[in-house]
Parts: sequence; structure tokens; C-alpha cells
Amino acid sequence: MNSGPTLIRGGTVLSLGAKTPNFTEADVLIRDGKVAEVGPGLRARDAEVVDATDTIVMPGFVDTHRHASRALFRYLGDLPADAYAPHFQPDDVYAATLIGLLGALEAGITTVVDWADAPREDAFTEAALQAHSDAGLRTVLAANLPDQTAANPLHTRALGSVDVSLANRERIATDWKRAREMGLRIHAHAGLDVSDSGLLAELAGQQLLGSDVTLVHCSQLGGTDLDAIAASGAAVSLAPSAEMAGGLGTPPLQLLLDRRLEPGLAIDDERISPGDMFSQMRVTNSIQHAAYFDLKLAGKAGLPNLLTTRDVIRYGTIVGARTIGLDEITGSLEVGKQADVIVLRTDRPNVYPINDPIGAVVWGVDTSNVDWVFVGGRPLMRSGELEADVTRARSLAATAQERVLGAAGRLAGTGVGEER
Repeated sequence: MNSGPTLIRGGTVLSLGAKTPNFTEADVLIRDGKVAEVGPGLRARDAEVVDATDTIVMPGFVDTHRHASRALFRYLGDLPADAYAPHFQPDDVYAATLIGLLGALEAGITTVVDWADAPREDAFTEAALQAHSDAGLRTVLAANLPDQTAANPLHTRALGSVDVSLANRERIATDWKRAREMGLRIHAHAGLDVSDSGLLAELAGQQLLGSDVTLVHCSQLGGTDLDAIAASGAAVSLAPSAEMAGGLGTPPLQLLLDRRLEPGLAIDDERISPGDMFSQMRVTNSIQHAAYFDLKLAGKAGLPNLLTTRDVIRYGTIVGARTIGLDEITGSLEVGKQADVIVLRTDRPNVYPINDPIGAVVWGVDTSNVDWVFVGGRPLMRSGELEADVTRARSLAATAQERVLGAAGRLAGTGVGEER
């Protein structure tokens, strides 16, 4: 349900769109859940006014791949996913997904692709979808092929495909064809093992790879596969922190950029990765800069361009939206788009004074600066406080954590004082 009109007044506005400029000081008018106007000196007598003095107003972040239910095991690090997945009950899936999505929301992420880890049965899927609805942010559930599409306009269904591997050739062809018949986008892990090199090029030759496919990680892909992705129009999601911490290797960022492929960014797995997009943007920028300076120190010619903060903030917003097929809906503040908006405080000592707003967001701002969050024009966070029943969510998560970890033979809190 849309809230009444809201006027966000007097902030530094980063539209990050192709049609609307950024403003040192301007207003954003939200009406009927959409961005109605962006510019200085706007008026709306019937609107709730949010004083955005000393803030940055920008589109909410887009997390292109997250296993939301793994939030139940945040920062355990060494607990294999298959150690707990068999022990989940639908109530556990609900609790884990809810706390994971609320954590994303509190970090200024307004859109999440949630890759379902739980058994792909109706009761588990319904539990995840209920958590999506109760959290209130925009979501895509990547899971098994559904009997019907989601009824809530904030929530989209997609195929969470089997991994792109040689062992899954026939299943990929069958499932992807069926997903397309249903009008569903396809999300798939790819490039997990060098032995699967060449498979994406093969799929492209069979006309299976296309602009409705989002490939996640792609860490072990060779040039032929990357060329096939670029030629097909498929999108790539990178989760830089999780990929390096989880043993997948350095993300193939420069190889993608060399082919003019801009990646969306993702959290992936909160067991081994920070749950906010600020961290992912910093890691992404640092990876590319490190590779650049390694080449320079080695005396290599033909150096790539250095990635800028303008590039990276786009990967976390509008490019991320494009990566999951939602760029006509969200990812930038432009008239007619859904009002997925965040307001970041810039009067705090961790970023003040502001010299470059985009640089501040990429290098300095963190979750403590997130002040307001709107999804579809509805305020889900006001003045730094979530509108959700956080006490209930925490209680449910604690109960689920104790039950699932106990069933898996692991006690919560046993890692205190250990190095990881």
C-alpha cells in the first residue's frame, strides 16, 4: 500500500539517472509510490515534509544476490551451508529470512535478490515469501519454478537455476526453456570450477544465453565464456567480499570491464561477508585499483582506466537494477520510477565535512548514517529507526538459531575468542 505524498526537502540529491542530474541542494517529491518531481524549490501542500538538510538523498541500493536465510549464522564463517540446510523448518526459514532482509533494509538496501537455500517445497517457499512481505522491501525470490507468479508488485519470482556446470547441461536446457515460457528471469551460479570452462560459450551457441540471464560469481571463467556473456547481453553479479573469503578467488572485475560488462554488486553470504553495500563498493574499488597498480609496477603497457567512485556507486544502484532486470522500476531517482529512496546523514563526524558527495558515500558513509528508507514511497525507516517490529524479529531469529544449530550439532556462541 502506498503512503501519502512525501516531500524530501533540502538534501544533496544524487539521482544517478540518465535523465535527471545530481543536485547540490534539491527536493524529491514522492506521490503514489513514485518519484513525482526532482529539483530545487518544490512545493506540495498535502505532503509530509522530511527535512533533508545535511543529508545525501539517493536511490536505495540493489543487492543482486543474497542467501537471506544465512543471516541466521552471521559471521560463523566455517559452518558449511549443507550442515544446517537439512535442519530448517518453514518457521526457521521465515525467521532467518526476515532478520536478513531487515538487516539489508537498515543498511539502505531497498531491493534484494534472495536465493532460497531451504528445501524447495511449497511450505518453505511460502515462509520465505511471507518474510519478504513482512520486511516490506522490494525482492526477487530465486528458487524453483513456481506454479504462479507473485501477486504482490514488490515481489518477483525468478528461476534459481542449478549451477552452470557440465554435469547440469540437460537440466539447464530444460529448466531455462520452461522459465522463459513462464516469463521468468533466470539466475544461476557460474564459473565455480575451471573444469566447466567453455560451457557458457556452448550455451550461447545453443541460444540459451540471453539478456534475461543473471550469472553470479563467474570467478573461474575463461575469455571465451566471458566473450559469450558480453555478446549475449547476459548480466553478471559479483559478490567481492564473499567470493574472496569463500575461496572462489578474486572476482573477474577487470576482465568484465575489458569487455564493457558492468557488474551488479551483491552481499551473497553473511556467514563470511559484511551485509551492507558500502563494504562491497569499497572492496570493488580496491580490487580494481590493486590490479591496476600491480600492472603499473610490473611495467606493463596499455593500462586500464582506474575505476572511479562514480562507477562504483552505479554498480550498487542503477547497474544492479539492470543486472536483475528491474532498471525500469528502480535504481535511480527519475520521474515515474518507484520511489525507492534512502536519506544518508552527512552531519556525523565519520563523513563531515563533505567535499565530494559520491566519494563520501563510497568511501566514508556506513550503516550508522542511514536515516530514512523508502520503498515504493512507503517509509520503512524513520530517523534511523526501522518501522518493523524488530523485537519480534530478533526473538524469532534467536529461537530459530538455537534450534537449527542444535540440530546441526553446533552451539551458538562457541566461536567467541577464536580467530577466523
